[in-house]
Amino acid sequence: MNRPLGVLFLCTHNSARSILGEVLLNTLGTGRFIAYSAGSTPRESGQPNPLAIQTLRDAGFDTQGLRSKSWDEFLRTDSPRIDLVITVCGNAEQACPVFPARPATAHWGYDDPSAGDAPDEVKAVAFRTTLFQMRRRIEAFVALPDASLERMALEQSARALSTT
Repeated sequence: MNRPLGVLFLCTHNSARSILGEVLLNTLGTGRFIAYSAGSTPRESGQPNPLAIQTLRDAGFDTQGLRSKSWDEFLRTDSPRIDLVITVCGNAEQACPVFPARPATAHWGYDDPSAGDAPDEVKAVAFRTTLFQMRRRIEAFVALPDASLERMALEQSARALSTT
């Protein structure tokens, strides 16, 4: 690869799962990937879910500069180049727009750790579980050889990881 691959994680509110994916890939894929996240209807406050932020911090990840944003930011002509779009929730998978340059796509579904009315202590466990599951998959993704990340093989490689 002669440049880092741009990867966009999508989820409805861009406040939990997609934020986790962005941080994990930017940290674990140093130099080979540039990860972003966005959502169809981001949080009005622009702030990711506080439990997502706390989970990342507790695991030793940098959370500075994270914000909940619309996928419209990635549909403009001056947007960063996106080579792969990974949806992490079913709603985003169904409503995913067509991005410039027609990136490869994959769906890595995870349960929403913020769903329901459970107390924060219970949700915190769900966030840690989701972070662990995502980390395993992203570690496998960043370990792929460069040939598996070329344009024609990228979608197939990413989709194959949806079952891990």
